[in-house]
Amino acid sequence: MTGTAETEAKEFWDIYKLDVIVTPTNKPIIRNDHNDRVYKTRREKYNAVIDQVKELVKEGRPVLVGTTSVEISELLSRMLTREKITHNVLNAKLHQREADIVAEAGKPGTVTIATNMAGRGTDIKLTTEVKDAGGLAIIGTERHDSRRVDRQLRGRAGRQGDPGTSDFYVSLEDDLMRMFGSDRIAKIMDKLGLEEGEVIEHNMISKSIERAQKKVEENNFGIRKRLLEYDDVMNSQREVVYTKRKHALFGERIAVDFANMMYDTCVSIVENAHGIIDYEDFTIELLRILSLECPVSEEEYLRLSANDMVETIYNHLLTIYDRRTKTIAEQAFPVIKNVFDKQSATYKNIVVPISDGKRVFSVVTNLEKAAKTEGKELVRSFLKSIILASIDEAWKEHLRELDDLKQSVQNASYEQKDPLLIYKFESFDLFQNMLEEVNKEVVSSVLKAHIPLQAEATEARENRKTSRMEARKEEYSHSDPRQHDTREQQKTNPIRVGPKIGRNDDCPCGSGKKYKNCHGKANAE
Repeated sequence: MTGTAETEAKEFWDIYKLDVIVTPTNKPIIRNDHNDRVYKTRREKYNAVIDQVKELVKEGRPVLVGTTSVEISELLSRMLTREKITHNVLNAKLHQREADIVAEAGKPGTVTIATNMAGRGTDIKLTTEVKDAGGLAIIGTERHDSRRVDRQLRGRAGRQGDPGTSDFYVSLEDDLMRMFGSDRIAKIMDKLGLEEGEVIEHNMISKSIERAQKKVEENNFGIRKRLLEYDDVMNSQREVVYTKRKHALFGERIAVDFANMMYDTCVSIVENAHGIIDYEDFTIELLRILSLECPVSEEEYLRLSANDMVETIYNHLLTIYDRRTKTIAEQAFPVIKNVFDKQSATYKNIVVPISDGKRVFSVVTNLEKAAKTEGKELVRSFLKSIILASIDEAWKEHLRELDDLKQSVQNASYEQKDPLLIYKFESFDLFQNMLEEVNKEVVSSVLKAHIPLQAEATEARENRKTSRMEARKEEYSHSDPRQHDTREQQKTNPIRVGPKIGRNDDCPCGSGKKYKNCHGKANAE
């Protein structure tokens, strides 16, 4: 509900398909809205405003002076101070005092200067003495671009059947008047031979100003509607992305979504490779994206159709996916069961690290469900985590790309092309590419997923430590060339390629002897 939506009824319907219904006031409005008073210059206008304020104060009426900016409110404040007229200024700088100042604005002889945004939402209550004197006087120092804002100012007086008046003071130097009609009105004032300080006050001029405001409103509406059309493109993509996030978040159909991702990834790879690159490059592409050995021979690659290739690769991926998820569940289940049996009363969830070779995801899963499903719930939680993380990162980057695209397509107008149409085509291509990249990243991460062992984690830490040491040595050697001659050559540590053999274990050579009495004895010597 609002008191000033009638002027924007067309916009409400065109954009939101909402009707604007005017509800009759509780009591008849008896406020007297005068015609606009037009002056040649701003100086004449402001002097007339000060004179009018002085007259109204003498009559014992409260005055609310509306301004369009803080600068004008401060200018009028200085002019009133020179005239020794006590007043209050509301310019959205004194938030705590605004309500108190507005509450006092209805007392006899009170002058309040307010910007458009100051003091709104607080009624100005009038005393009986003020009502008898004519009520609250509204003085607008300039017509706003929007009729709605002017109506808000007028509506501060005449509430609930109270008396009041409203006057707008306009000069030919105002921004709105310069854009529309000031030359024509200036000619009329010259023909009438008006001297400095004289005013034109006629219904025709007020209507002319309102027509100018309507043109500005239509232009602003066109700008907002154009921006909305751009946002509609983004919003349609946003609905698709948020639907995918919702499915992953609640996990109701996460297995189906991942199966679709695998199939779409296979389609994308085959479409970009089959019949375009040779068999060797195709096998490298499968290894790069999916860490998958090509399931078809070179002869089949040349003979099979694209659809058959997709089906073959997809079925092979399903087999690998089932094997990978089964391995993860079997590895994690003993630990999950042990925690559940001993500490289920203490912990509701359990965190399991799962790596794709590049990143380690701390997967949070429900302890009870994971124990009862023998680790399958952990795989489901991992799918949820990787899908959400991939979608969120890709969507943020996509939004940045759309902002850049929106700016760049504006140059198409110079080529007599519609920027919005080009934006729709280009944004669709970007969105398709984003979905393909998300599918590839999710599928690739899941097919490479494994629970990192302690040895692997230790080795990773050691590698990072060695890299830092090498970087420091390199930096030190570059800083002092003499160190090249005295630096000791780094020793090469042995690399273990298999599990460590205990002294009392059977020798792996197959002799049947214990390791310490066979090859272990030779190594010891």
